[in-house]
This record gives sequence, structure tokens and C-alpha cells, in this order.
Amino acid sequence: MQKLLFLGIGISLGLLSLIYPIDGYEKTKIARLLYVEKAVNSEKGYSRIPEGALLKTEDIKLNLKSCDGEPADSILVEDDEFTRAIKNVMPHGNYSLTALDMTDPSAIKYAAYNENRGYQPGSVGKLVVLNAFFSELKKIYPNSWDKRTDLMRDKRVTSGIFGTGDHHTIPVYNIETEKQVKRKVVASDVFSLYEWLDHMVSVSNNGAATVVYREVMLMNHYGKDYPELTDEEALNYFKETRKDTLTNRANRVINQPLRDLGITKDEWRLGGMFTHASAKYVGRKGGSSATPKGLMKFLVALEQGNIHDKETSLEMKRLIYLTDRRIRYAQSPRLKKAAVYFKSGSYYKCDRTKNPNCGDYQGNVFNYMNSVIIVEHPNGKKYMVCLMTNVLNKNSAWAHLDLANKIDRIINPDA
Repeated sequence: MQKLLFLGIGISLGLLSLIYPIDGYEKTKIARLLYVEKAVNSEKGYSRIPEGALLKTEDIKLNLKSCDGEPADSILVEDDEFTRAIKNVMPHGNYSLTALDMTDPSAIKYAAYNENRGYQPGSVGKLVVLNAFFSELKKIYPNSWDKRTDLMRDKRVTSGIFGTGDHHTIPVYNIETEKQVKRKVVASDVFSLYEWLDHMVSVSNNGAATVVYREVMLMNHYGKDYPELTDEEALNYFKETRKDTLTNRANRVINQPLRDLGITKDEWRLGGMFTHASAKYVGRKGGSSATPKGLMKFLVALEQGNIHDKETSLEMKRLIYLTDRRIRYAQSPRLKKAAVYFKSGSYYKCDRTKNPNCGDYQGNVFNYMNSVIIVEHPNGKKYMVCLMTNVLNKNSAWAHLDLANKIDRIINPDA
């Protein structure tokens, strides 16, 4: 009997991969940030945060604004020497990677290894949802960034069935009691849009990602009426609209913002929502696939400030800033002092008839593990890596970490 498992990185290993600068509570009202900030500032300290995770909100900058007029394809031209160095450290097997040294924006170096090979992106696909969310948000308030952040902070929406079904947990902090618990999303949960975004990206919760995906569809349908939309009206929209209509809308609104960035369907696409419960209303279409080049084109646009506008790009970068324990590629000890912006995901399938002991992240049918990372060292070395693998019968987490060490030695040899 075959067993199919879909797992995102932060929650997959039972670790809390907290995102967003820890001084961000006053701006976002993400309750969890207050818990972390208090822990960091306590007498005991907060030892699980490495030195590179202590940037303040104002410290996070975009690195390629000087190249904002250049299309990604003109930037992603292989540097022969850099490419040879990267290829020399690549393991044997089903590995694909793109790397961009942007230490000097006027002399960018790009390397590629199987850059156009497609993989199931797993939870890296949540960046597609993040992108689509900000796309629709800008349509509602095209001329006011403050109104967009006000809506994210103040509008609260209920999970309903969309957020249920993920066995992984989210951190829920009670400001009055100063207690935090980790638990599954339940149908009655109510969080702000900012907090749902945080749960989606920080702990890679599938239920939160589906709630955000739902809100993208609602923003697209209701437009400027969305801010006043009630939970009841939102649910009625899904109940009263044909499933094929909803499926087509879901596919269009989530993927079109990628096309607007010049990322093709073959380079990156998302086929549907992240929880089984959502299938009651919205089907899947087109499948999910990504290539290392498609992922790198997205990161280039982000660092240029070209994802919708510079305010949006910067906010998306803050949302993927890693401020807690690091795992897989990001766990490299060479990156402890570096600021790291990170998203990863895995997706694997075990055929128990072939191997009854097929374990977690060791699929023998397929075994995808992907990492997208921006690294900023204190000495000014800055680079991005998009790594995608499908190595059967082994957990590739340590291989990712080892490769991270080797690539960092190439780009930052003096560390």
C-alpha cells in the first residue's frame, strides 16, 4: 500500500521557524512577535536565536534596487568561473541549483546547474500565495501602502473548514496571560490577515496557506468591497458559486502574478490549495511545478523591488526573514552570523510494498526537498541560492546543509 505525504519545512520537523523581525509587533500586531521579543530581552535571553536573526525591521533592505530596470533574464547569465566552482561541489544524483552572488550589484555573478529541470515545489509554493495576496491587496488600495498594512493588521477572518486538516501546529500567544501554546488550526480560529500570513510562511502551516489563498480569491472577486466583507458573506460566495468557476478563478488569481513577473508556466506554477478540506469548494488544476531558474527569477524581482512595488517587495522580504532555529540548508554553521531569508519544503511518497521501513523524508517513489535562501553576511557578502532535489531513499537535509557550507566557502572564503 502506498502512502502519500505532503509536508512543509518549518513544521515538518516539529521546529518553530519564526519569521518577521522580532521588533515588528507594534507595526503588525502579530501576537507571537511580542512573545519572542520579551524572551530575547529577558534576563535568561533566548539562546535559540543565532546572531544573524537579530536584525531590526529598519535593517532589512533590498539589494538590487540599482538593477530594477533590468529584466531577470539579462541578469541570469552564467559566469563561467563561478559556474565551474559551483558544479565542482554538486553531489551526484537528482540535484538542481541556481546561485547568484550579488555582493556587488554592478558585477553580479550567476551560476546554474540543471536550472530548467522541474520539481514539485512543496511548501515553497506558499511564496506564490504570498505574491498573489499582495497583488490583490494593491488592487484594492493602489495608491496607499498605509491602507494596505492597516487592512492586514485590522481585518480578522475565521478559519472555517479551509484552515483545518493540517496536523502541524501554529504558535498562539495570549497577550493577557503571557502564555504561548502550539496547537492545530481549528475551524473557529480567528486571526488578522497579518497573522494568517505569518502562520503560512513562518511555520509553513497548510491550513493558514489555504485561508490566505481563500482571501486572495475573495479580494479578487469583491475588490474594493472586500475590506467590509463578513465571514458569512465570504462562505456564501463559495457555497453559491459553481465549483468549476471557483477552480478556474483560483488557478488564475494565484498564477497570473507570476506571469506578470515574467515567470512562465513551465518555470513555476501552483495547482491548488494546501488542505484536503478545501476540495469541497475548490478543485485543483494544472499541477504544481517549479524550476530553480523560476525561483531565482522571483528572488531577483524581490531584491529589485519589482514585485508590485518596492514597499511590497520589502514587506515580503521581512516576512521570510528567519528569526529562530535554522534547519536544512539554513542550518549551515557558516551562516550563524548571517541574516537569512528562507523558505523550504518537502514532498515525498513511500511505496511500503517495496520497503516497509520507508521513513519520513525518505520517499522511494519520489522524495522532493527544496530550499530558497537569501544570505547576507556582516562582511558585505550577499547571495541567493535556489536548490531543488529529488534523491530517493534518504533524508536530504544533511546533504543540503553540506552543500550550503561548500557554496558559502566559494562566495565568502574569508569567513
